[in-house]
Amino acid sequence: MTLLMKAKDAAEQMYERMKTQVEQLQRENINPQMAVILVEGDPASLYYAQAKHKLASKLGVQFTLHTLAANTAEAALLQFIHELNMDTNVHGIMVELPLPKQISTAAVEAAIAPMKDIDGVTPANKLATMTGAPGLYPATPQACIMLLKHYGYSLYGKNVTLVGRGQTVGMPLFHMLQRENATVTVCHSHTADLASHLAQADIAFVAVGKARMIVPAFVHSKLVIIDAGINEDSDGKMAGDVAKETADCVEAMSPVPGGVGTLTTAILFNNLMQAVMLQLQEAESNE
Repeated sequence: MTLLMKAKDAAEQMYERMKTQVEQLQRENINPQMAVILVEGDPASLYYAQAKHKLASKLGVQFTLHTLAANTAEAALLQFIHELNMDTNVHGIMVELPLPKQISTAAVEAAIAPMKDIDGVTPANKLATMTGAPGLYPATPQACIMLLKHYGYSLYGKNVTLVGRGQTVGMPLFHMLQRENATVTVCHSHTADLASHLAQADIAFVAVGKARMIVPAFVHSKLVIIDAGINEDSDGKMAGDVAKETADCVEAMSPVPGGVGTLTTAILFNNLMQAVMLQLQEAESNE
């Protein structure tokens, strides 16, 4: 019977640890604070921001949602980010995407102070993700690996097929898998025979952003699949990159929803905790 790798237990374990961390920091008069910037125009972004607010309340984390008009100029947004960078009461900054067309996403990501970049999108943190240097790594790639390990699977020496090479999940995950000593094959839109690569894999990570990209004919009974896709199917329901019926044909598979996305949110707040520690260390070194 297929193991369905749900993330709820792993996420709850992280939340319990974080609650303890927050309480300890508060006893030291440090109140972890997350600032989320939302430029109006995308309903899904508002939903995600509100979900973070709800979770912050559960953890005892201070949360501020800064909502800006859809016609906000890029220069104004960059100035606002600078102000948050300089505010010592703010420990984590995240900008909800997508942004309106008049604003450069790259410029906005580069403007965030690396030690407050809880989404791991700044050039400094992208480099850290590549090299393994200290930094704040993107949450979704972390969630992919953490979910796999939560269920007792090791990446050491395993043949891994990574389907997708996007900047948000695929490429950062590739570098992180290398540091786990996996042998990684990267497949993409120009890969001629995806099924042949999956046939050789012990573990597959799928992050392409296309519903039902992987179907039962592509897999084998010993394969373990982590599905990082979040899509809307023809019925308007959330769907992964892997067709649901594929779960009956593999050893283990993460569900969508209830898998990687669930753990990603927890890791975002864990990055906030790391950000607090990095900033405290820097403050001590400057004394």
